Amino acid sequence: MADSHLTELSFSSLHLPEALQKGLADASFERCTPIQAQTLPHALAGLDVAGQAQTGTGKTAAFLVAMYARLIREPAPPSRSLNAPRALIIAPTRELAVQIHRDAEVLGSHTGLQLGLAFGGVDYEKQKHHLERGVDILMGTPGRIIDFVKQKVIDLRSVQVLVLDEADRMFDLGFISDIRYILRRLPDPQARLNMLFSATLSHRVLELAYEHMNEPTLVRIEPDKMTVDRVRQVIYYPSNDEKPRLLVGLLKHMDPRRSMVFVNTRRAAEEIEGLLRSNGINAEAISGDVPQRKRLRMLRDFHEGTLAVLIGTDVASRGLHIPDVSHVFNYDLPQDPEDYVHRIGRTARAGTEGDAISFGCEEYVISLPDIEAYIGRKLPVAAVATDMLPEIVAPAPLPRRHFGGGGRGKPGRGGGGGGGRGGRGDRRRSGGGGGHSSSRPPATEAPAAAVSAEAEASTNDTNGETAHEAPPRKRRRRRRSKRSNSADPGSPPAPEPT
Repeated sequence: MADSHLTELSFSSLHLPEALQKGLADASFERCTPIQAQTLPHALAGLDVAGQAQTGTGKTAAFLVAMYARLIREPAPPSRSLNAPRALIIAPTRELAVQIHRDAEVLGSHTGLQLGLAFGGVDYEKQKHHLERGVDILMGTPGRIIDFVKQKVIDLRSVQVLVLDEADRMFDLGFISDIRYILRRLPDPQARLNMLFSATLSHRVLELAYEHMNEPTLVRIEPDKMTVDRVRQVIYYPSNDEKPRLLVGLLKHMDPRRSMVFVNTRRAAEEIEGLLRSNGINAEAISGDVPQRKRLRMLRDFHEGTLAVLIGTDVASRGLHIPDVSHVFNYDLPQDPEDYVHRIGRTARAGTEGDAISFGCEEYVISLPDIEAYIGRKLPVAAVATDMLPEIVAPAPLPRRHFGGGGRGKPGRGGGGGGGRGGRGDRRRSGGGGGHSSSRPPATEAPAAAVSAEAEASTNDTNGETAHEAPPRKRRRRRRSKRSNSADPGSPPAPEPT
């Protein structure tokens, strides 16, 4: 591994506790990265730190070293109860919490401090019983931590060290009110060591830091430039028809051992998984609706190299520490320039180099000028050669998602059911007569309301109703029902008085 990303500051010169030095030796940590070199002297002196650094620059080790040193040197509060952790690390995603836990196990293996995890998607009772037995360091996501606080499974009044990791991601995912709920239940900022790390120290992140920290020292590393400079970047301009063939061709030609493919929608991730699997490439798509056990298994397989390609949206581009990613493919160019940097930051980590291949397709190439302005350079252009476009095996079509749940005015799950009052306006807008609807699926996924209207109109057309006939018939039925009590059965309705 290249060491050009390391500074001259060694961990041995920081006079760390012996148990912590053994853990650093186990992890083969000798010299500090820039974020470690600039934050550790402050944090070890008991000063709060707000650091700007993205994943892959060593920030996890920075806050873990400072946390362990504080807990070893400072005794637990005398009033601490069994279910009260001494340190709290909050992460925006389950995967990041698990990765921090894994790193903490290595660095703290000789300290005797107990670790605990709290995140959703796995057995609640199992986590609860583990935490009730007592842990020194709790790592988790905001939602599950709040659940345990409200159920009095954990007590946060003895926290001596607080870490907020990926603080900007907390805002992006809408966790900020949850974070403030947790922070209000901790000891005063002056009574604990506070560390915050974020890819950008924006105004909203700094507001959080100054509100709940004790005059933090600001440390800024240039993560965007550091990452971009080590990545070999190139862009192709395929047509929409050439795009899937180009991806398959490049993957087979490069034979990458560990690659990530980024798309803009969950549906696209599922389609690319089917495409690659149909063409002999071991690939899986990671998204928010994948069960947690499967997500962890998927990341483990990718980390170990048994899974060649991991496909995901921008949710997967943040907070994943996976070493030795050889290639990043921007199958869809991101619509936010910052996401481009986060995506390609999955490769070229810890001083290594990597490749980032982008597709400037007809749909998303509009984002390219903003991306190039953000990174301060033009992306080199590569030609789409004929030999890069192999014949591919088309995957089986994905099942069409159904929206709505039947009931009045809505189609049932299977597309059947009658159109009630809720469908008349949509049929009029569609200009529908009694014709048939096309069976060809739309090019892009339609909003729920549009799909519901289309299914409803199709159902009514099949039943022989037209857009102009349905409303009068229903009004006549309502008028007849009002007079049915006074008229003899089978007799025509009496004329209305003038």
